[in-house]
Amino acid sequence: MWILIGGFLGLMLIGVPVALALAGASLLYILVTGTAPDVVIAQRMIAGVESFPLLAVPFFILAGNLMNIAGVTGRIYAFAVALVGWMRGGLGQVNIVGSVIFSGMSGTAIADAAGLGTIEIKAMKDHGYSTEFAVGVTAASATLGPIIPPSLPFVIYGMLANVSIGALFLGGVVPGVVMTLMMMATVAYFAHRNGWGSDAKFSWRRLGAAAVEILVVAAFPLGVYLFTLLGLTTNQAVLLALAVLLAADWYFDFSAVMALMAPVILIGGMTLGWFTPTEAAVAAVIWSLFLGLVRYRSMTLKGLAKATFDTIETTASVLFIVTAASIFAWLLTASQAAQMLSEAILGFTQNKWVFLLLANLLILFVGCFIDTIAAITILVPILLPIVLKLGIDPIHFGLVMTLNLMIGLLHPPLGMVLFVLARVAKLSVERTTMAILPWMVPLLLALAAITYIPELTLWLPRLAGLGR
Repeated sequence: MWILIGGFLGLMLIGVPVALALAGASLLYILVTGTAPDVVIAQRMIAGVESFPLLAVPFFILAGNLMNIAGVTGRIYAFAVALVGWMRGGLGQVNIVGSVIFSGMSGTAIADAAGLGTIEIKAMKDHGYSTEFAVGVTAASATLGPIIPPSLPFVIYGMLANVSIGALFLGGVVPGVVMTLMMMATVAYFAHRNGWGSDAKFSWRRLGAAAVEILVVAAFPLGVYLFTLLGLTTNQAVLLALAVLLAADWYFDFSAVMALMAPVILIGGMTLGWFTPTEAAVAAVIWSLFLGLVRYRSMTLKGLAKATFDTIETTASVLFIVTAASIFAWLLTASQAAQMLSEAILGFTQNKWVFLLLANLLILFVGCFIDTIAAITILVPILLPIVLKLGIDPIHFGLVMTLNLMIGLLHPPLGMVLFVLARVAKLSVERTTMAILPWMVPLLLALAAITYIPELTLWLPRLAGLGR
C-alpha cells in the first residue's frame, strides 16, 4: 500500500502529470512486489476503458463544444438577461441562470466556465463589476455543470458503482435547484451590501417573452399527453409535439426554447426508454448539430472541425486518466489496501453521519490534488463497500462525491476551472483563488444540505421508480 500511495504522491510532488503518476506508481508496485506480470498493466488499461457507459464521455464533450460554436451560449445569455437581468446585481444572477441552462447540455464544469464564462466575465466587467466578483460567481456557477443532468462524472461513477446512471441524473435535479437558489441568494447579499442596482431595465415585454419561452417548453410534455388521449402512441405523440414546437420556434424565433429543450429531450428520452444514458449523449450531439446546422445555421465546417479536434484532445486526456486510474484502483483492491483502508475507517466509526463527514473531508482534500475522473476511479473501490455496509444509498453518495470534487476544481494546485477562469479573466492564479473564496460559503452550505438531507437527492429517482 505504501509503495502505491507513496509512489503516486512522490511523483505528483515532483510535477509528473496525474495520469503518468498513477501509471508510474502502479508499475513500481508491480516491479517491486512481483505480484503480477508486467503485461497486467496493458490488460488493466484496456479493461479500464472497455465499457459501454464510457462511450458517453466523448459525445457529451462534443455536445458542449458544438453548443459553444453554434452560438447557443449567446442565446442562453440573452434569455437569462431578459429573465433576471432586472434584479439587483442583475448580471450576477444572469451568470447563474445561464449556467443552469447550459448545464442541461454540456455535463462538465470546464465547458461551462470556458463557454459561458468568456461572455459573462466580459459583460460584467463592462457593466462596472470588479473582475474578482465576475470570476467568483462564474466559478461557483460552473460547478452546476456536472450536478444538473447530464453529467460526465455521474457516468463514470455509475459505471464503477454499478448504479443506474439515469437515477443519478434524476438525483442531481433537486440538489442543482438548491445550489442555484443559494448562489442567487449570495448575489443578492453582495448586491445589497454594495448598493448595486439592476443591469437591464425592467420590461414586462421582455420578462413576458422569457416567461412564454418557459411555458412553451413546459407545454411540451402536456402536448404529448394530450396527443396520447387522441389515440396516438407515445412515440407518435412525442414526434408530433416536437414538430409543433419546431414550427412555433421557427415562426416566433424564440431566443432559447431549443436550448431549454435539450435537458427535456435527454431526460424524457431516457424515461420513455428511447435511449440509455449512454445513448443520450449521442442524442445531445444530434440535437447540437440540428441547432447549429439547421435551426440557427450558425455552424461552419471550420467550426465543426475545431469542435471535433478539441473533443478528440479532451477525450484522449480523460481516457488516459481513466486507464491509469483503473490500474491503480485495481492494485489497491488486489493488494487488500482498499480493504485495509475501509477497515481502518470502520474501526474509527460505525455511524453513517460521522462517516459522511469524514468522507467529505477526504474527498475535498483529494479533489484539490487529483483530476475528477481519476479521483472517482480511485475512491469508489475504497469507499463504496463502507457506503453499502452503513446503509447509505449509493445514488446519494454519488451526488456527495461529485459535488465535493466540483468544489475541488476551484482550488489550487490542480483546479482546472480555476486555471481556465484565470486565463479567461487575465488574472493571476493567486487573485483568482482569492476571488473564489467567498463563494465557498454557499457551496459548502449546499454540500452540507445534500449530505445530511438524503431526500433532496433520492426523492425524484424514487418517484420515477429508479431509486431504492
